[in-house]
Amino acid sequence: MSLLKINDLRCHYLTDVATVKAVNGISFKIEEGEILGIVGESGSGKTTVALGIMGLLPENTAISGEIFYRDELISSLPESEIDKFRWKDIAIVFQNSLEVLNPVMKVGVQVTEPMIKHLDINPENARSKCEDLFRTVGLDPEWMDSYPHQLSGGMRQRVLLAMALSCDPKLLLLDEVTSALDAFTRKEIRDLLVELQKKNGYTMLMISHDITFISSVASRIAVMYSGRVVETGPVRDILVSPRHPYTRGLVHSTPDIFVYKDLWGIPGDVPTGDEFKGCPFSTRCTQKIDICKKASPVLTPTGGGREIACHRGGIADILVARNLNFSYRLPNRKYLHAVNNVSLEVTEGEVLAIVGQTGSGKSTLAHILANVIRPESGEVLFMGGNVSEEHYGSRFNGIQIVFQDPFSSTSNRFTVLDAVKEPLYINKIGSNEDRLQMVKNVLELVRLPSSDNFLRKYCGELSGGQRQRVALARAMVMEPKLLIADEITSALDVSTSANVLRLLKGLQNKRGFAMIYISHDLSLTLKIADRIAVMDSGKIVEVGNSHDVMLSPSDEYTKKLVGSRIGLCCHTHQAV
Repeated sequence: MSLLKINDLRCHYLTDVATVKAVNGISFKIEEGEILGIVGESGSGKTTVALGIMGLLPENTAISGEIFYRDELISSLPESEIDKFRWKDIAIVFQNSLEVLNPVMKVGVQVTEPMIKHLDINPENARSKCEDLFRTVGLDPEWMDSYPHQLSGGMRQRVLLAMALSCDPKLLLLDEVTSALDAFTRKEIRDLLVELQKKNGYTMLMISHDITFISSVASRIAVMYSGRVVETGPVRDILVSPRHPYTRGLVHSTPDIFVYKDLWGIPGDVPTGDEFKGCPFSTRCTQKIDICKKASPVLTPTGGGREIACHRGGIADILVARNLNFSYRLPNRKYLHAVNNVSLEVTEGEVLAIVGQTGSGKSTLAHILANVIRPESGEVLFMGGNVSEEHYGSRFNGIQIVFQDPFSSTSNRFTVLDAVKEPLYINKIGSNEDRLQMVKNVLELVRLPSSDNFLRKYCGELSGGQRQRVALARAMVMEPKLLIADEITSALDVSTSANVLRLLKGLQNKRGFAMIYISHDLSLTLKIADRIAVMDSGKIVEVGNSHDVMLSPSDEYTKKLVGSRIGLCCHTHQAV
């Protein structure tokens, strides 16, 4: 039997300006003894869910749906009846202890109040129990006679936890209980909650924007966005293979998960008001289609305890390569199997890095995927169409490649305008005026001047970094859905390389295109890649989360590749 069950809960705040749909039709249940985590950005409706369960929403809230506690419908009970459940059966720990605690009452008095009211015990017994509770949450009972302002943030949070435990509730609602705490105190609270759950079997609903904290305590996660649940599933599955684009964005924005990766966040903001139609995440999504603007997706089971609300069934594949083979004929009439039965997938909006030694087949594979060369066997599908037949390189929202050497990929005899405009001219896209404006726009995008003087410069007059950005602009002017970057920083100095790479990742984050990044530099791939595929002798020998592959490799070749990095870094250097 579920301890808590919620069916189609809606909590809309009615104001003079607009209706804010803080919670807009969510359903979930929590089994007895389970810890469920709800995660999402600020404004996603997490706290409103907790307040709705407790019956503490303000009067200007329109509430509908059903909330069951032990199969008893509590959402329609009058205030006097729902008050009987508060503290005794369901208790909440709020996030802002200074606002929640009464500043003119000693904390011990505030903790004993619920016991005196709900357990019908005298003040002496209540104080004795309060002393035990303080010890349970790691506080010396002498702090009972202190005022809230005399305690640290972590101590006040423990007081609120003691207050929540005061009437021995079965269900604890914990709302951002560690958001304002330092890392040490945060871990102490986390360990305390885990110990309490193991010892007393509490059922918990944990609410937080901190996926790392939730994942260290909860067994299951529900991801909320704009008042709706967009994905649910077991904690490890959600972290290792998020299936909703929003969940992936949250996971990739979490520094404790991607330790070495630059943080970019999800572009855009949560929609507000009641005017929005369709999927609320569509304005920020990298894989939206027409139906996303018209209808809101339904949370649908997908197996393995997972549920996803997405018209495309979750993160979709943008490119699929199957059984690719390609050989070069050598001068001695022998053949080099450069690409050997390679299969891989690239999903919408992700960065896949392909790494390996020189000669491992990385560039050949990139050229096959971009349809620069044809494979001897196998196929490459892009958005469902065959790359060799559909000419995706000559259309908007197709595939573009930026080659390794900027000095050979852009002609010295071309002006900047000629080099960037050429794809538009060859494919007869736009008028001359349109092309000029598109060139200027894309040059600004890659942080190059768009003045007439710069447009008239010959590529041979540019620095290596400028020339590589011109090559990037040439690809970006076609607004690709997939960009293949083949060793684009290998010919550049470290400072220019860093600038180009950061520019490229910023463009990818802003525009949402998928990217295949080819490199032999392992440290660079850790900064930008979501997944890494390792190539050796024409084969992909390992694929996985970038940090798992590089920090915990499973294939022997990958281990050798990772171990080949040389030089000192800050965490290995020792003074002599």
